Amino acid sequence: MRYLSLIALFWFTSTAFACESELLDHNFRRLASDEQVNLCKTYAGKVILVVNTASKCGLTYQYEGLEKLHQEYSEQDFVVLGFPSNDFFGQEPGTEKQVQDFCKLTYGVKFPMFEKTVVKGDEAHAFYQGLKEVSGTYPRWNFHKFLIGRDGKLVDDFGPRTKPYSKKLITRLNKELEK
Repeated sequence: MRYLSLIALFWFTSTAFACESELLDHNFRRLASDEQVNLCKTYAGKVILVVNTASKCGLTYQYEGLEKLHQEYSEQDFVVLGFPSNDFFGQEPGTEKQVQDFCKLTYGVKFPMFEKTVVKGDEAHAFYQGLKEVSGTYPRWNFHKFLIGRDGKLVDDFGPRTKPYSKKLITRLNKELEK
């Protein structure tokens, strides 16, 4: 009887979880790893900045600001999520291990990075298709940013040239963090 109770408890707790954010209910593999992460389960209740990244882009220097932003606001339940993409003129050509090494060694990136991801067009990952659906746009270039509120809904998006510490982005971020 005790065994059946444990099975019932396991079944209930494993099926009771329902992601409240359809936008975030996607699984990704961590960069250069086999570990799978469900964005909703892992980051529910946090303010999230989603960024498609590239190592060989004129905007690659933004890694530094993104990491600083991540460190500065992480205690307020904020996280930057990086999604390397080779969608824009092959500016992320390396292996995932090369991307990971570059980010860590060159910019000290510690914020979560995920598998190389298609972020635009018909082949876009379902997560980016969802972002496009609610924002009206796919990323237009590397380092396009989507700000997602604690409720798992899109708050705003910022073009690639919007720097991590731009007044517009910081104002929106602080407003979300106050909620």
